[in-house]
Amino acid sequence: MQEPIIKKRAAFKVMGISVETTNENEMTAQAKIPLLWDRFYQEGISKQIPNPLDGHTVYGVYSDYATDVDGAYQMTIGLEVGNDSQSNEFVVKTIPASQYLVFTSEQGPLSKIVVVLWQDIWKYCEEANIKRSYTGDFEEYGERCADPENAQVEIYIAIE
Repeated sequence: MQEPIIKKRAAFKVMGISVETTNENEMTAQAKIPLLWDRFYQEGISKQIPNPLDGHTVYGVYSDYATDVDGAYQMTIGLEVGNDSQSNEFVVKTIPASQYLVFTSEQGPLSKIVVVLWQDIWKYCEEANIKRSYTGDFEEYGERCADPENAQVEIYIAIE
């Protein structure tokens, strides 16, 4: 894992599909996030989202945290849309303006690098005593993820 950097980001909206889960649940055979990703790609959700700002960058958004790393949260997969975007068919999540600790994965298969990077993030935050705000975190799948077998992803963790 590369050393994380701090970035400020303005608020933005993501429209897509969502599921409620916990990290504990995601470590079991009943994990919901892989099924959500399967649905996103199998149903061509990115092509159904009206008026995306960028049809190429996909976001995995973690929001609506009940408490912290141990509580329930919403995971939304989608595309960035304008501030006035609404939908009856899809969920719209606002990622608040914040200061983020940005972690960049190693290059490799998406199915492996994201899991490893999250493990590195949890360890780093605990060891460095990072104060997460739990207002909204996200994974950004941009151009470097065009080849899913040789990808590189960035994960943004909102900090206080």
